[in-house]
Amino acid sequence: MGDAGSNQGVIAVRFAGWRSGPARLAIAVLLALLIAAALVPLRAGPQKQRVTGVAEMVRGEKVIRQRDDDLALYDRVITRIGRGENYYAAAAAEHRAAHYPLRPGVAVRLPTLAWFDMAAGSAGQVGAAVLLLAANLIAWWRRLSAEGLRGPARLAAMAFLFAGLSLGLTRYFFVLHELWAGMLLSLAFALHRPGRWVPALAVAALALAIREHSLPFVLLMAAMAGWRRDWREAAAWAALAAVFFAALSVHLHFVAQQVRPGDPMGPSWLALRGLGGWLGNVVLSSNLRLLPHWLAGPMLVLAVFGWCAWDSAAGRFGALMQLGYGAAFMAAGRGDNYYWGFMVSPTVLAGLAFAPAGITALATAARHTSGPR
Repeated sequence: MGDAGSNQGVIAVRFAGWRSGPARLAIAVLLALLIAAALVPLRAGPQKQRVTGVAEMVRGEKVIRQRDDDLALYDRVITRIGRGENYYAAAAAEHRAAHYPLRPGVAVRLPTLAWFDMAAGSAGQVGAAVLLLAANLIAWWRRLSAEGLRGPARLAAMAFLFAGLSLGLTRYFFVLHELWAGMLLSLAFALHRPGRWVPALAVAALALAIREHSLPFVLLMAAMAGWRRDWREAAAWAALAAVFFAALSVHLHFVAQQVRPGDPMGPSWLALRGLGGWLGNVVLSSNLRLLPHWLAGPMLVLAVFGWCAWDSAAGRFGALMQLGYGAAFMAAGRGDNYYWGFMVSPTVLAGLAFAPAGITALATAARHTSGPR
């Protein structure tokens, strides 16, 4: 199915012209991943404080959710800089008091979000979250239209996007860097057009200033621009990455000034958690966490499959983004870093809108024995 079909709102599917052999192999791989995703444990790291589970909240139990350890630390840092303390001195003191490492320097977050949260206050944070959600929905509505989606296909994609983006309104996570960075990357993704990339670059730059985990998105944008031979855009994204590395070196310099000889080195982030690392990070950082384990994992696999199935510029970028971050989560990040999944969770569920068409195309291709259709 080509682009002409998408002009009537039909989802263009990448697998439609496949031979039967590759289609059957793809089906077998998909089934294996779905079974594995239903069985692999999804766990966050241990917390010093008891954290009320989602199931308890759904049952309506009269309990108060205590702050996760990381969020409580960010709260204290924001309070201290609100009293006039230097960010790096406050962060170092709180890291040390909570027995958090100061080495390597990237263990200390960039100061951008703490400064914003302190200046904006609770009301400002809510207002910014609402505006960011609204901007995402408007930008994605236009992006899906530009990709040729109309009618039920676009409505379904928007519904799943809202399910992913709505987590950005959770006040509990407003001090979490990945929450804001992920919402900003979603907006940058939606705003991007070949030849009109400046708004996306500006939004991605803000995400990068909040969390360095935005860098893979920036590098992927540069690579895709290079693939299209748009050297001007590729150079702009590469320049953004260079500016970020310069800023990061300044950040690391200020952190190093706070380090004492006895401060411990943090444990390695190279945890090699495999499939559980990817599934755990994204499921626990999205509204998929509300589903039973045996259903949440396969739903995530189907969502990423849907991005891979959608034959469009957005589909290609979305698939590479989800697969790239997924591979990173398999290799890097401990259980208590599950919130890294917020980097991609705002957009991942949209892939569910394209999964049925992808499955249908693979099943049709697998039934043919005489080569391509």
